[in-house]
Amino acid sequence: MKRFLLSFLAITVILSLNLTQDLRAAESDTIPTENQKVKKSRLTIGGYGEAVYTRNFYSDNMFRYSYPDRYKDSPGHGRIDLPHVVINIGYDFGHGWTMGSEIEFEHGGNEVAIEIEAEETGEFEHEIERGGEVALEQFWIQKSFGKGFNIRMGHIIVPVGQTNNAHLPTQFFTCYRPEGEFTILPCTWHETGVSLWGVVGKWRYEAVLVPALNSNMFNNANWVKNGSASAYEFRVANRLAVAARIDNYSIKNLHLGVSGYIGNTFNNDIVTNEADKYKDVKGTVIIATAEFDYKSNGFVARGNFDFGHLNEAATISAFNKNNNHQSFSPYPRSLVGEEAVAAGGELAYDIFHCMKRTGDSKLYVFGRYDYYDSYIPYEGALTDYQWTERHVVTAGLNYYPIKQVVIKAEFAERFLKSQYNNEPMFSLGVAYSGFFVR
Repeated sequence: MKRFLLSFLAITVILSLNLTQDLRAAESDTIPTENQKVKKSRLTIGGYGEAVYTRNFYSDNMFRYSYPDRYKDSPGHGRIDLPHVVINIGYDFGHGWTMGSEIEFEHGGNEVAIEIEAEETGEFEHEIERGGEVALEQFWIQKSFGKGFNIRMGHIIVPVGQTNNAHLPTQFFTCYRPEGEFTILPCTWHETGVSLWGVVGKWRYEAVLVPALNSNMFNNANWVKNGSASAYEFRVANRLAVAARIDNYSIKNLHLGVSGYIGNTFNNDIVTNEADKYKDVKGTVIIATAEFDYKSNGFVARGNFDFGHLNEAATISAFNKNNNHQSFSPYPRSLVGEEAVAAGGELAYDIFHCMKRTGDSKLYVFGRYDYYDSYIPYEGALTDYQWTERHVVTAGLNYYPIKQVVIKAEFAERFLKSQYNNEPMFSLGVAYSGFFVR
């Protein structure tokens, strides 16, 4: 796998350098005349990446919610992270056929090595040198019949929620992805399936058919977020789900969007339970979201609301706690809420706009508020994890020296119920998003 990734990156860099030189040569003759046209490359290479330093002024101990008094005076902890570094490659085959792919390195990817330990009589040791993930986030073939109708087949993004629809680091102001949606929904949510999409006038639509989530992976801290994960070499698809999205751009400078998801999630795993008492259990997950994005005269305003419901949450919670007991299983063995909610909004203003500065550089001062609860218990539940209900207030700056690069600084505080300690934090980050060849 490691050799494959190194080869993949080497090929990508070589193609990027060669094609970038060709593109620069084409652009060196200044602006094209009527008899001179710049040929658009069929190959596109781009990506995005983030590097973030965070100082958390609260304890990272796993028992900080169980015994909050023990950790109220904690000096905190710091971390440096590469949340997402992504390379995407696309190609236009012609006749309406295109290909898109995206490989993502989360938290720096992973590194594994075999070493000989001199202190242990030359014994070979298998060591993990860096935690993280490497994932193929997109790989699809698309046939376009026109602007209004396209079919995309392969590994695709499930466009449910504001962040899944706009997950580039230049599309939100916080150093990390907005906390509410990122907590309760898979993000970036990618599955293998089929998508139908198109643009008709001021409207854009999309409908997808993908494998359903896996209820064995649900938990109290993240609701259904981890239900898209698979510990196996394949994605189990005993049950399928549908998702849909509609976007409207009729009003100048305003984008409105709604999306939804529905799918049965119980027994969508490598081993199914055929006991009679579970034969009618479906574990249907229903998600509905709404959002807006407004930009004008240096102002940017965004907002989102997400609501989710899990049928038969009591049965699934009991099943997960009592049946997923194998010591090496990937299941969290956690209760899961019947409902979850996330709402957020941010307002920003470009200081350079009032200074009448020209060019692509911008300096946004912003504020953001998030509310979310990943565990709203079912009726009769004996446990109510009150630490899952949170308010987050964030204030900071975003400096764009050019359109594709942003430097971010922010202070945020997470407010929990009174019996817990609040969680303040400071973050500083740098990110880019753009195409190298297109």
